[in-house]
Amino acid sequence: MIEKRQFYIDGAWVDPVSGTDHQVINPTNEEPCAVISMAGQTDTDAAVAAAKTAFASWMQTPVTERVGYVEKLRDIYEARGEEMAQAISLEMGAPIDMARSQQVGAGTWHMSALIKAAGEFDWIEPLGDHAPNDRIIHEAVGVVSMITPWNWPMNQISLKVIAGLIAGCTMVLKPSEESPLSAMLFAEMVDEAGLPPGVFNLINGDGAGAGTALTGHPDVDMVSFTGSSRAGKLISKNAADTLKRVSLELGGKGANLIFADADEKAVKRGVLHCMNNTGQSCNAPTRMLVQRDVYDEAVETAADLAAKVTVGPASEEGRHIGPVVNEVQFNKIQDLIQKGIDEGARLVAGGTGRPDGLNRGFFVKPTVFADVTNDMTIAREEIFGPVLSIIPFETEEEGLQLANDTPYGLTNYVQTTDPARANRAARALRSGMVEMNGQGRGLGSPFGGMKQSGNGREGGKWGLEDFLEVKAVSGWTEGA
Repeated sequence: MIEKRQFYIDGAWVDPVSGTDHQVINPTNEEPCAVISMAGQTDTDAAVAAAKTAFASWMQTPVTERVGYVEKLRDIYEARGEEMAQAISLEMGAPIDMARSQQVGAGTWHMSALIKAAGEFDWIEPLGDHAPNDRIIHEAVGVVSMITPWNWPMNQISLKVIAGLIAGCTMVLKPSEESPLSAMLFAEMVDEAGLPPGVFNLINGDGAGAGTALTGHPDVDMVSFTGSSRAGKLISKNAADTLKRVSLELGGKGANLIFADADEKAVKRGVLHCMNNTGQSCNAPTRMLVQRDVYDEAVETAADLAAKVTVGPASEEGRHIGPVVNEVQFNKIQDLIQKGIDEGARLVAGGTGRPDGLNRGFFVKPTVFADVTNDMTIAREEIFGPVLSIIPFETEEEGLQLANDTPYGLTNYVQTTDPARANRAARALRSGMVEMNGQGRGLGSPFGGMKQSGNGREGGKWGLEDFLEVKAVSGWTEGA
């Protein structure tokens, strides 16, 4: 049993003052694998106080020095990548090969993008030729509470922490209590990189306890949260009393529009993307909207592919998918699969229960429903598991209407060989991101959504801007 009861506060690992024990469960075997402490109010206050004390000095540290710390941190992160992969695989169930390449790789990717963005960012810029002595200064927003989820631990921690560090913010990170081991390893790396005390702090806890204390804390200037839309609403309400900035990256119900002229690999890409990370991605294309001309063929292809997706323990190497993160999530997914059956969707792959040969662990059958209508529960709610809903449409107009008929607006996908149609769809879709024909977004592209998928953007220069205030100055003397 791993014991990780301490918090990282003011540049040191410290024992909790008012913490309570919490067991971390290995989702592959349902057994406890670690014990952490859940922070109480005294611990939260200490972490915030350390960040507040460190802020003035860190904000005034030259950007080049702040970036230098981040570059050193990236080097340490890369050197300890295998440790990180093992931690992520153990705590949240990502198969070890996937943890090494995608989960750990996401952290390196975002660190590199933010370092690049920092070098190109205009931290002090002129207002315009009409006002030669006016300057716009971009400076840190202040102390930030960063609350991250369990599904892509290093993806979200790197997007928040690295952007905040470069921007000049100080911070308190509260990772999910479901995946704290990777975050604590990251804190060890921060310590090894030699950041000044108080700039980065870490406490563990749940949303109702430490999360509520951090999001409503009067000495916190900003909350950066990734998680469910339900939690995002509660955080916004709690933060409102102190009028702090709140940046939210929330759920999604991405539509994957497959037109009749899509390339032959479009359905395969969509199915595999939906199943990746065991479906536990907010930007997963979980609604496959298929034009009627190719609908029957697409359903058959999707069913065949899902049946070939293998499921197995996270510790085993290979291209299988692992378990979902915990019993609550497992039961929710099972209930929603049953709901799809009860509401009349046609089950063409998977279904309720564990896959054959797996009687322990939170394993879910890769599941595909056909003949789904957009008013069914499985088309409306974010399932967060390996479950795909296929919906037919007739015309481009109908397809776009169905895609936009959702409270979410994170990522949508378009598959067509007609460039004009692709561009029309990209403009018409109400989402923060649109990916077309399997082409991923580039280094430094902003990540974020519209509607109930949240606000704000992470990654690249937009990720830096999320942690910056804009100060307008007149009477500036250049070179003084």
